[in-house]
This record gives sequence, C-alpha cells and structure tokens, in this order.
Amino acid sequence: MKIVILEGKSVGDDMVFTQFDEFGEVVIYPKTTAEEMPERLKDADILVANKLPMNEHTLSGAGNLKLVCLTATGTNNLDTEYLKSRGIQARNVAGYSTDAVAQHTFALLFYLWEKLRFYDDFVKSGEYAAGNSFSCFPERFYELKGKTWGIIGMGAIGQKVAEIASVFGCRILCYSASGSRYDFRDKNYEQTDFDTLLAESDILSIHAPLNSYTENLMNLEAFRKMKKEAVLINVARGPIVNQEDLYTALTENLIAAAGLDVLKVEPMAEDNPLAKIQDSRKLIITPHMAWAPVETRTRCLDEVAENIRAFLNSEDRNRVC
Repeated sequence: MKIVILEGKSVGDDMVFTQFDEFGEVVIYPKTTAEEMPERLKDADILVANKLPMNEHTLSGAGNLKLVCLTATGTNNLDTEYLKSRGIQARNVAGYSTDAVAQHTFALLFYLWEKLRFYDDFVKSGEYAAGNSFSCFPERFYELKGKTWGIIGMGAIGQKVAEIASVFGCRILCYSASGSRYDFRDKNYEQTDFDTLLAESDILSIHAPLNSYTENLMNLEAFRKMKKEAVLINVARGPIVNQEDLYTALTENLIAAAGLDVLKVEPMAEDNPLAKIQDSRKLIITPHMAWAPVETRTRCLDEVAENIRAFLNSEDRNRVC
C-alpha cells in the first residue's frame, strides 16, 4: 500500500506522520500544486491532502487510487460524482477542532470587545507609567452578561460557542441559512429568522459551512440591518462574508468591529480592501489558525490514520462518498 501525502506543510512543520507507517510506504510532499498531482499520484493507493481539488483533471492518471483522505472537515474540493464513478472513497475528519475553533472565537471577540490592543499599547508606550491614575477609561467596553449572541450555524462548533456564551450570561439567538430546524432539548436557545438575528445580535459569529445558502450571506444589505455597536466574528469560511461590503460597513461605522480567521482568498490577496483597515479596535484578521493548536493538529492526523484503518477494515467511518 502506497500512501502519498500531498500537503504536509498544511498541518505545520512541527507535525510528524509516523502514525501512517503501519499501513505501508509513505511519501510526503510539503506542498503540491494541482498540476503536479498526476505525476505524484500515478502509483498511489491512498492520498492525503487538504485543499487540493479532487477531480478528473487531477486524479485521472491515478489508476491505483482507492481512497482520498482529507486533513479537513470541509469537502467542497471533492468532485464526489467523479470519485463515485471511479469507485474511489473519500473521508474527512469531523469534530477534531470543535474546542479549538470555539476557543479562537472568544479570543477574537475579547481582543475587540475589551479594546485590548489599545490598552496594551497604552502600557507599552509608557503612558500608563507616566500617568497619575491607577486605571484608564478612554476606550469604553461592556460586560457580556445580558448581551445577545447570534450564531449562524449550530453544528458542533456553533453549539460549543453557544454553551460558552451562555456561561457569560448571553442570550443565544441562532439562524439556519438552509432552513433546518434545530432541536435544543433543554437548552434555552432561540431559533429565529435572519432579519431578527441581524437586528438583535450584539455579537454575531459564523460557524456554518460554505454552500449556496451561505455564500455572500453577510453583505451590505445584512450589515445595514445590524446594530452599530455589533461585532462580527467569522471562523467558518471566507466567502460567507462579502469582503468589499464588510470594508464599507467598518469604514462607515455600520457595525463596530469584525474578527476574521478566514478570507475569500488565502493567503490574503494583496488587493483585499480589508488590508487598508489598520485600526485594531475595528478589525483583527488571523491567518486561518483557529484550528491550529498543537493538540488539534495532532488529533487531525490521528483521525486520518483511523480513517485509513477503517477503510482497510471495510468500515464507513467518516466516509463522505
């Protein structure tokens, strides 16, 4: 069995891949382009990748290929009809990053909510030491208790964020772009329509997949319906938020601030209008690293290894096609 890992660097240079050795020969490429895939996969039985396209163009020459394993949850890079036509299975990793992404959601929120960049700079600049007051109040911020936290997408991550926000005393509103009805059982969450979510949320966080329901969901029309004091957090997929419209919303003070871990193009495009916003009280962008704690990335690779083992044992663990 030959396993080809096409995007080793996508999980970090500090990761090891020894968990795959038991399955056969392992070949690791730090990076791979779509154009390089046919040559590198020509005798592969199993491939492991992250964001590369899996379609006829990239896989047609891989005559031995039996299994595609993603080091990711999202599957929008899979041409599932083509894979099915070839009898090639595909498996993703689900649930491995729930705690990490929820954690980063709050890291982004608190950086903006409590104006931490401003107060950090205030101390480091020497202004605090030179002053005559034990405290400092030029940038106002508020308690989370009693605020309304809106959530788009109540999967595992959305539910984890709701759980944590509830501990802080937030009221939880949620919205399903696809129209699905949520079953909260004993949770005191409220499912509502989109306009109500926008109008009532003090914090609005996105935890939904990218699909026809969510692409460009957060556009200028949506921002105009939000509170001017609202904070937007997107740790889901970049294209859910229209970047040009978010730039307008922030520069025209339609909303107070935004924290993003995902963008439409990654790495960030040089012409992304959000790059022009240098005020860290209004915007923080992290480089798609909400999923990146050491434990999370290790768990991701372990999950891929378990998917391979399940495939070899004819089990359907995490099978998407």
